[in-house]
Amino acid sequence: MARNKETLLLLIDVGPSMHNALPEIEKVCFSLIQKKLIFTKYDEVGVILFGTQDTNNELTNEVGGYEHVVVLRKIGVVDVDLLETLQPLPRGTHSGDFLDAIIVGMDMLIKKYGVTNKGKKRLCLITNAICPIKPSNEGTEDDQVTIIADKMNAHGMKMESIVVRGKLIAEADEKIMDENDRLLNIFSKRTRAKLVHVESPISLLGALRTRNISPVTAFRGDLEVSPKLKIKIWVYKKTAEEKFPTLKKYSDKAPATDKLATHEVKVDFEYKRVEDPSTVVPPEQRIKGYRYGPQVVPISSAEWYAVKFKPEKSVKVLGFTDAGNIMRHYYMKDAYVFIPEPGKTKAILAVSALARAMKEANKVAILRCVWRQGQGNVVVGVLTPNISDRDNIPDSFYFNVLPFAEDVREFQFPSFSNLPASMQPTDQQQEAADRFVQMFDLAPPDKEEALLPEFTPNPALERFYRYLELKSKHPDEAVPPLDETLSKITEPDPELISQNKSVLDEFRMAFNLKENPKLKKSTSRSLQDKPSGSNDRKGYALLPAPSANPDTNENKSSVKVEEIGNVTPIEDFEAMISRRDSPKWVNKAIAEMKKRIFNLVEDSYNGDNYPKAVECLAALRKGCILEQEPKQFNDFLHHIFKFCQEKFLTCFCEFVASTQITLISKTEAADSEFTDEEARRFLGKPEPMME
Repeated sequence: MARNKETLLLLIDVGPSMHNALPEIEKVCFSLIQKKLIFTKYDEVGVILFGTQDTNNELTNEVGGYEHVVVLRKIGVVDVDLLETLQPLPRGTHSGDFLDAIIVGMDMLIKKYGVTNKGKKRLCLITNAICPIKPSNEGTEDDQVTIIADKMNAHGMKMESIVVRGKLIAEADEKIMDENDRLLNIFSKRTRAKLVHVESPISLLGALRTRNISPVTAFRGDLEVSPKLKIKIWVYKKTAEEKFPTLKKYSDKAPATDKLATHEVKVDFEYKRVEDPSTVVPPEQRIKGYRYGPQVVPISSAEWYAVKFKPEKSVKVLGFTDAGNIMRHYYMKDAYVFIPEPGKTKAILAVSALARAMKEANKVAILRCVWRQGQGNVVVGVLTPNISDRDNIPDSFYFNVLPFAEDVREFQFPSFSNLPASMQPTDQQQEAADRFVQMFDLAPPDKEEALLPEFTPNPALERFYRYLELKSKHPDEAVPPLDETLSKITEPDPELISQNKSVLDEFRMAFNLKENPKLKKSTSRSLQDKPSGSNDRKGYALLPAPSANPDTNENKSSVKVEEIGNVTPIEDFEAMISRRDSPKWVNKAIAEMKKRIFNLVEDSYNGDNYPKAVECLAALRKGCILEQEPKQFNDFLHHIFKFCQEKFLTCFCEFVASTQITLISKTEAADSEFTDEEARRFLGKPEPMME
């Protein structure tokens, strides 16, 4: 018998008010059984329907009552026949009483297991809870629910209540719904029960926990706040990527009469010398090697173990920082939850005190973690307080791994706010974009939020499970089209788009978008194709600057510029600063352009090089604005002005002032140290403003 075998009873409302939702419920139950056949084939499942025309359960025969409740399948090991039992579900004719169904399900579990198998018995109630329950013969409805909840606790039963309320019928009574919700909430408070409300087929598909994953601690030990303060904690994974089931190789060569055949295929590898393919190299003569330039460096297992980092198992607090210093995009890998060790009152109090103090001060902790002895790496992450809103659940922490310097990817993208005014959106365009974004709001005020992570299944996995079941029955069956419910996860909602067609048309008309064939051939961009104050480029993609040679632009795209030459320094600068195969090209382009401008000024005779130097200076200024490097340009402008003062070349400073080239201000680049007024004053002073 499997150690983690679970017994599940499905309690499904099939009354008239549920008929519209039953097709989706059939899919959910179908997916549940499919996953159990793959992952937990020893689990047991039973099915109870309520709201049916007939009555078929043991309690009715024994004590009477519990009408319109049918045991569709008794508790038994999950099998393929159960899939056919659920397809399709019968449509009932009476209002469903969910309390009757819960009691019948509890009775079946108690008769089969008694008080054994605690924690491995689960009831799953699926209903819309819009029909009144029968009045209790003894006590109030609250008393009845409390007795049932206490009985569930005594026998170690868990329960999930999935309330399906999409487009309800007009006759639905809100008072009855509120009363039923209140009764179901009593289960949540008094026992191990979970209550979930769903409105869409997608949420329903993800609301039912289809795979029972046993909790396994990643770490048990001390949270070391300081050498004298240690808190006993347990660490579990909170999120982890669900993988496809492992596909194994099986053989059909075994005789059909051999019932003990495993059909497994064993794979063995042999290593042979290139010089002598007939000779097999034994394991003791094989060694791993690592590529180091043109050579391969052999490293034995003993040497690798000697240089391997072997930290001690521990979880230590390195310090605290403001929560705002840790960006959400820093999080890596899986998320963990830190809980105080169960049963340790002091640990619970210590974790609660620390979590609430961090929450109040808006702080997070930076941790150094080694989950197990002999772990080859150290994990550094952020610990975030999680304050519980329920009395029976203690406070805890969430932990996310943070990147090291080698893990961070630095990509230099210019900010839209630093672009010239001609490339900024108009008010009309901004309003159209705002309405477009609001149209696709997944959490409108009057509706359930769409695509909630905890209720949205992976469509690729769901489709795989369904096709696997189809393939088991029909080996030659082709892949069916994507299910309508799954397509809603991967594609925009057609109904939403049709309702907001005017918003889409407005957004499309606000931007004059045209295809630019040259962009497909060249990734370089022009910084001087239009004057900075021109509006001629509004709504168009940036095109390469025109050239006297029609093939120049195409040649630039095929040959990557690696230095700025004397003939076409501006074009070389633009091509080099546009390269994105390495972050070094931006700084290199700026440095070489500075050197080229400096040489032009220094080698000028009676100012003959000044026009070309100013053109290069203007290109450098635009490039520094686009790449958010205002300090490099401003420092260089101060430096060259100081050089001209020392070498009595003030005529160049006057020439620059006549072209209105000045410092980059905060308006043009947020990282600049100068205001607009300070930048304008710079033109009036030939001497440098700072050193």
